[in-house]
Order: sequence, then structure tokens, then C-alpha cells
Amino acid sequence: MSNDKKVKNRNHSLRDAKFYNMWRSFFQYLVTHIFYMIRFKLVYRLEVYGKENIPSDNNYIAAANHLSTLDPPLVCAILDRSVAYMAKKELFENPFMRWWLNWLGAFAVDREKLSVSTIKTVKNLKETDWVLGIFPQGTRQEAGEISHIAKGFATLAKSTKCGILPIGITGTQEVKRIPFTGKIIVRIGKVIPYSDDVMGMVDLWEKSIENLTGFKYVEDKVTT
Repeated sequence: MSNDKKVKNRNHSLRDAKFYNMWRSFFQYLVTHIFYMIRFKLVYRLEVYGKENIPSDNNYIAAANHLSTLDPPLVCAILDRSVAYMAKKELFENPFMRWWLNWLGAFAVDREKLSVSTIKTVKNLKETDWVLGIFPQGTRQEAGEISHIAKGFATLAKSTKCGILPIGITGTQEVKRIPFTGKIIVRIGKVIPYSDDVMGMVDLWEKSIENLTGFKYVEDKVTT
């Protein structure tokens, strides 16, 4: 990788607290709470349970299972605060995607390793009203099973002393366009307190998602 590309990736992975300003919050609200929420309510008949489990502060990481591209705006739409997502660094190489992700508050991440800049960005988020949103499975998975869980989210929880809010999603994998033909159900579990036991937090998240979605965990799929 060239030095210029390294600098570019670093610039998009390290965000200070000022980056998460009122204008980005408003833009994300407009996109997720209005544009996407109309679709969720009208087409997918969205139902949300467990909102009482959402902490009143931002000292947590929102961690959901991942079925489709609808999941990131869905999580943003159901939480009462703005959500900053990690996005694979390759997406920032496209000018339009870079603009779009920047305005939505996303930051670049290397899927192969957890960088220092990523940890710094998450710590900086705690100085704002935003929370970190993450999909521990990394990429979209088949409905009905929970697999390929990376432990990076639990490592971040330990490093930043943030709890983990488990969010179970069902129904987003079925693309619908005709009103009232889909069904999305989101169930929010109780916060998993941070601890020094990273794998213990991973196991608690997996069990919570099983209970929230009815999906089954596929053994021996935990990755680094």
C-alpha cells in the first residue's frame, strides 16, 4: 500500500469528537428516522420490543445480528441517538460512498485487525451523544443461524469500558416493495456489562441473540 493510501485510510478511521456534530446527526436522522422509517412501517410493518433496555447514556455498543443492507439504518431508526458505524476501508475509495458514509458518521476499519485509530475513535464517541453500532458477524448471514462471530466488538467493549446492547433482528433478509407484505421484528435485550473476559462477553452476546431471534448458533465459527 502506498503512503498516500495509508494516510487516506488513516484519516477515515480516526474521528475526533468534533466530527460528530449536529449537522451529521440531523442528516442521519433525516435518512433513517424519516426516509427509511416510512419504508419500515409501511412495507415491513416494523415491530420493536425491549426499548426499555436502551440505556439513557451512550456508554454502550449497539451490537446486532446481520441479515441485510437494511440493518444499519434500521438500528439507527430504533435508537434514540445517532449511531456511528464501522465500514470496511475499501468503501472509502469510492468518492460518492466516501461522501455518503462521512455524512452518516461512519468510519473506516480494517477487517483484518483492530487498529489503534479505531479504539481512539470509539473512545472519542463517548464525548458525544453518539454510540457505536457494530455487527459482530462482520458480513450478512443466512437467516436462522448465528455464525462467524468476530470477537473485536467485545475487545472494544473491554478497551472502552462500554457495555454491549444486544439487538436481535428478523425479517430484513426478505426484500419487499409492496406495502404490508413484509415483517420486521426487532427485539432489544438487556445490556451485557463490559468485563476483562472478552470471550465471555462474546458468549453472552451469542446466547442473547439466540433468545431474541430464535436463530441457532453454529458451533466453531468464532473468528479473531
